[in-house]
Amino acid sequence: MTETTQLTQTPSAPTDTAAPFDPRLDLAAAVELAGRTLAAVRPDQYDAPTPCDEFDVRRLSSHLVAVVRRISVIGRGEDPFSVPSFADELADGAWAAAWEPGAREVAEVWADPAVLGRQLRLPMGVLPGAAAAAVYTHELTVHTWDLAIATGQDPDWDPALIERVIAVLRRALPAEARGGRIPFGEVVAVAADAPAIDRLVAWAGRRP
Repeated sequence: MTETTQLTQTPSAPTDTAAPFDPRLDLAAAVELAGRTLAAVRPDQYDAPTPCDEFDVRRLSSHLVAVVRRISVIGRGEDPFSVPSFADELADGAWAAAWEPGAREVAEVWADPAVLGRQLRLPMGVLPGAAAAAVYTHELTVHTWDLAIATGQDPDWDPALIERVIAVLRRALPAEARGGRIPFGEVVAVAADAPAIDRLVAWAGRRP
């Protein structure tokens, strides 16, 4: 899966009327968990396949670094394609070290609450900042799962965060629109009471 989800709606806020939910919180949590998972990859795992057929662990690690860099560029209102889809300049094993400055930059760029209402350029088109935050929370979460499965890790998933991502994904990615320009597999059937992370990746076409 790459950054091509056609999202046109901002994420739903919880029913708590005290304050609207800030999707930057989920984005920050997704960045942090992806970084921890990336840091735990061992050299003997670089050639291992991942549930994302396009990537082995090496290629997925490189892509994740590129994604975190692109999130900052997008938050600044710049051209997302100015960041390559892979951090090919990095040597094997340098991804975790490159992640840390990338994550710090995301936090700095997205610190201004006004970013949520700005129109930002993503690879799939122009979206409000709130929707862009949801897109990349989804992107990072699913790819973190891919990396964790490939490397035998069991991240500490936040069920509430995952449920919010599921709600966005079901609107953005209908079950019947798969293949061709929509680079996701068919929805995989899982039990209604399956863990939230399993339901999320199954909707994205993965087999949990």
